[in-house]
Amino acid sequence: MYLGIDVGTSEVKVLLLDDQHRTIGTAGSTLEVSRPHPGHSEQDPASWWSATGKALKTLQQNHPQEYQAVRAIGLSGQMHGAVLLDSANRVLRPAILWNDTRSALECEEMMAELPAAAQLAGSLIMPGFTAPKLRWVAKHEPQVFSQVSKVLLPKDYVRLMLTGEHITDLSDASGTAWLDVANRAWSPELLALTRLSEVQMPHVVEGSAPGGALSPSAASALGLKPGIVVAGGAGDNASSAVGMGAVNAGEGFLSLGTSGVLFVVTPRFAPNASSATHAFCHAVPERWHQMSVMLSAASCLQWAKQALGAPSESALEQQASGLDFASRADAPLFLPYLSGERTPHNDAVIRASFHHISHSTSQAALAYSVIEGVTFGLTDGLNALKKAGSNVTRLSLVGGGARSAMWAQQLASSLNVEIVTHADSAAGGALGAARLGWLATGATLEQVCTQPAVTRSYRPDAAEQALLAPRYARFQAIYPALKALH
Repeated sequence: MYLGIDVGTSEVKVLLLDDQHRTIGTAGSTLEVSRPHPGHSEQDPASWWSATGKALKTLQQNHPQEYQAVRAIGLSGQMHGAVLLDSANRVLRPAILWNDTRSALECEEMMAELPAAAQLAGSLIMPGFTAPKLRWVAKHEPQVFSQVSKVLLPKDYVRLMLTGEHITDLSDASGTAWLDVANRAWSPELLALTRLSEVQMPHVVEGSAPGGALSPSAASALGLKPGIVVAGGAGDNASSAVGMGAVNAGEGFLSLGTSGVLFVVTPRFAPNASSATHAFCHAVPERWHQMSVMLSAASCLQWAKQALGAPSESALEQQASGLDFASRADAPLFLPYLSGERTPHNDAVIRASFHHISHSTSQAALAYSVIEGVTFGLTDGLNALKKAGSNVTRLSLVGGGARSAMWAQQLASSLNVEIVTHADSAAGGALGAARLGWLATGATLEQVCTQPAVTRSYRPDAAEQALLAPRYARFQAIYPALKALH
């Protein structure tokens, strides 16, 4: 058995995988996000470890024999978060998360000081990344910054609890803006922008390589055998790719989770920062990937549920699905920038908006608008990837949004690619983490990184494309006008 632990933003999810590629069981424990000021987003790292323990306890109770047979552990997690530790491994402040936008000014300063930063890091330095967060802390919380002995990413704080070691993997490290992505090593020039050195960074390993071993104390607490290998693991997106078997050039996936991600594997480092895309290390050796990211995706539907007083997101999706094409054509347009946006705008201050609301606008129409707005944001992302040289004809759909047939079909039509779903689509990160644990025992990519069976395929629909094309053109025209107002 192989155990995957995925430290998300809203949940820690765990998964048991056997060596016949069967998912034996999953469990999860929810997390809360703190927003103490506008644009701030934080979590207590202790909550990740507590949630991990709760989820594993459930897995152990439901599958006691299989749980005892765990041979390796893999880790996946939300990227970019800044966990600051002192010399005694004490957490100095709440972790600043990936969707925190407080460091926009610091990003501008860093890019001005080192214009080559985007080429080294594979991306423009953006507020979500780890490095500008540390520059913000140095400026606004100097007492905290002076005590920083190590900076860890969220999943690697859980690793510290599991193994007692400061280790990260190259895919997650790529999202810090401290890594020389082409050479797969920490960059002294990028670290200098935040007055830090490699001493304060965790040791980096390939995601499929060993990254520590389960300590006796953690093994006792979790009911597992001590000494079990803990893989390097991956950032959530690279881990989802491994879970979908996307490890070769041209393969990729689309994630409809809290954020929205388009991920395509490349055989070499191929940055194109001008389109606000990311070029990062993959979780397996000698491979990189290109990625577009929108900050609010399925979370837009969660917001709409709360704002509209709907009983659930699925209820809103069902209402939207019930609209005919004529009603959809008259629905408002929604710009999904609840937390600002990365690809293609790199705009931390822009916010979401509806356009063309009238007396006849129904809750169903608003729900449709939100879903379509996210689809159009992802279409922007694919167009940016195409400009960066990517070419893709089929994408696996993962994340919570993968449960919606209406959304999957709309994405196929708008992106003009085949969209496929899999039985384990909603557990992509945890599945990929378990597979990385398996690889860390010495198994081969060919043995482990198979592509899951396709549950359903969605192909572009010409009638839906005729509906979407003029609406997408208007969607694209709204952002420049909105930015001028901001």
